[in-house]
Amino acid sequence: MKPKVCIAEKPSVAREIARVLGASARKDGYFEGNGYAVTWTFGHFCTLKEPDDYRPEWKKWSLHALPVIPARFETKLLTNKGVRKQFKVIKKLLRSAGLVINCGDAGQEGELIQRWVLKEAGWSGKVLRLWISSLTAEAIRDGFNNLKNATQFDNLYYAGMSRAIGDWILGMNATRLYTLIYGGYKQVLSIGRVQTPTLAMVVARQKEIESFVPQPFWELQTCYRETIFNCMKGRFFKKEDGAALLAQVEGHPFKILSSDRKKGKESPPALFDLTSLQVHANKRFGFSADYTLKVVQKLYEQKLVTYPRVDTTWLPNDLYPKIAGILGKMTNYSAFTQPLLGKKIRKSGRVFNDAKVTDHHAIIPTGVQ
Repeated sequence: MKPKVCIAEKPSVAREIARVLGASARKDGYFEGNGYAVTWTFGHFCTLKEPDDYRPEWKKWSLHALPVIPARFETKLLTNKGVRKQFKVIKKLLRSAGLVINCGDAGQEGELIQRWVLKEAGWSGKVLRLWISSLTAEAIRDGFNNLKNATQFDNLYYAGMSRAIGDWILGMNATRLYTLIYGGYKQVLSIGRVQTPTLAMVVARQKEIESFVPQPFWELQTCYRETIFNCMKGRFFKKEDGAALLAQVEGHPFKILSSDRKKGKESPPALFDLTSLQVHANKRFGFSADYTLKVVQKLYEQKLVTYPRVDTTWLPNDLYPKIAGILGKMTNYSAFTQPLLGKKIRKSGRVFNDAKVTDHHAIIPTGVQ
């Protein structure tokens, strides 16, 4: 019987999948056993071809050649030695494969990475898709019990391919255009879909900082029973104006003219998507967005949290029955979880909503310690 070849996006993910599948024999570049061969990439193995790969005359930067847009976009294998070595392993496994299970990260980029590898390897057989949100043994088993037909994710691949082509067209043409017009042959002026508007925001902010003229001001405050009270007149840009008002109230008794007391309810904060997690980590710990992503990605690979590259703060309804079990496993945080487990956990519409969840749900702990 021909083996089922599973291709993960990282060696660490392949290791967890192999452990669950019983593919315990370690080979050069893959795991084998129980009818499976589990191999991996490590990020992108392929890229879109360079302009001169299509037409040699496009190698020279010239305004007359712009825009450079091939009739059909094609991919090629990266020249990195490690990539080429591992690709040979994958290609060899595919020659004897009965079917392929795409175990790439469950997202647009993960889909693109795997599709390009299979295309480069010349695979035309059956492909199934593993779609999971965490790397716990339970999640992996559930995923393999519910493998999906790869064609269900065609639109996800097309979206990734469109994004890559759009970046290529903009980057290759605009970079050449701006470099030739404004940079001459002294420097390359790189233009990109994300980097250029981001740079524009940085420059605009820098100009605001450089044009800012500091102006001193004064405020009136008083402290009563460890509570700071501010003067309702706000800032004084002339010290004498503030001093004059201070003279009017100084030495007089402090009177509370009115007070309001009311009960209110404060809703718990929303769960984290990647962006809100990065913002919170920056405010709380001073982490950069890139560092936060690296940390939460590592936590995901260690099975501690669910898939991090998400854009929703909601959970699907079918996850509600599992929440108590997840909290119960988090013994290191029992001071926080036990009060919740002592009573029925309320199913809040602010948290559970199938309509708000697409490919993945919000980032949450898996319960693994």
